[in-house]
Amino acid sequence: MLKSYRYRLFPTKSQVSVLERQLELCRQVYNDTLAYRKNAWEKEQRHVNRFETQNRLPQLKVDHPEYKEVHSLTLQNVVLRVELAFKAFFRRIKSDENPGYPRFKSRGRYDSITYPQSGFGLDSGKLHLSKIGDIKINLHRPIEGKIKTCTIRRMPTGKWFACFSVDMGEVPLPPWKDGSVVGIDVGLESFATFSNGEKIANPRFFREEEKELARVQRKLSKAPKGTLERKKAIKVVELVHERISDRRNDFANQVSRKLVDRFGVIVFEDLDIRNMLQNHCLAKSISDVAWNMLVKSTESKAAYAGSKVVLVDPRNTL
Repeated sequence: MLKSYRYRLFPTKSQVSVLERQLELCRQVYNDTLAYRKNAWEKEQRHVNRFETQNRLPQLKVDHPEYKEVHSLTLQNVVLRVELAFKAFFRRIKSDENPGYPRFKSRGRYDSITYPQSGFGLDSGKLHLSKIGDIKINLHRPIEGKIKTCTIRRMPTGKWFACFSVDMGEVPLPPWKDGSVVGIDVGLESFATFSNGEKIANPRFFREEEKELARVQRKLSKAPKGTLERKKAIKVVELVHERISDRRNDFANQVSRKLVDRFGVIVFEDLDIRNMLQNHCLAKSISDVAWNMLVKSTESKAAYAGSKVVLVDPRNTL
């Protein structure tokens, strides 16, 4: 069973430059890999798998020596991301959804790198990253289990985070949770209504910040392009969006934690959020409540807490 940990990083200015450089190099490899697969199909009607593109990496390093600045497993992970993008593309075609062909990443749009298996380590409040160095990290809680991967992510506001995927092993079901079942109906009036009658109010984080967001966006629209004033205005808008996202995420994590601590089986409706967002009258409210975030957060905590999440067809449910 896997569990995730997320910590704030505090890189120096020189380390930020190196991190930015690594993101840019990984973006270039991503686009090159995507172009290779795209051209193979358009010119030869030939499907290319992950291993063929991965085997191209040594030659890419010969043609572009700067790629040696990135850890080899990190480059392999870039190839894996392209593979996953195509798998999602074909899955959407199979399920008659709008497929959305994998897109090339424009400059500044590649915001994370991953070290699978090796190339990183923790020691005395520092995170060691191969090809980068030791970065100060805020380890606000200890990591339990075996670390499998480390992902370094750049936020739009310029903050950096390290996300660890940890193998916790098998977690037995606590006997006291046997038979404790709850059904949860999510909604707009109440964020969630339990089958036992309990309700959780809708916090409406976006609605609370909507006026402030409109104010800073107006200031952004008036700032001339290419000026320092506009860069500062963009940063302020991103900070407001980040504050909304953080509050929403914290709320979903708090609710999901209480659910898995109380109940052995948690039943949600398997809602098609994407189709529901087509209703333009309700799209903003539906996005604000973030039902999917609650379900995903509960699923991620359930196994560790010895609980089980069940998704049921929403038809004929009350």
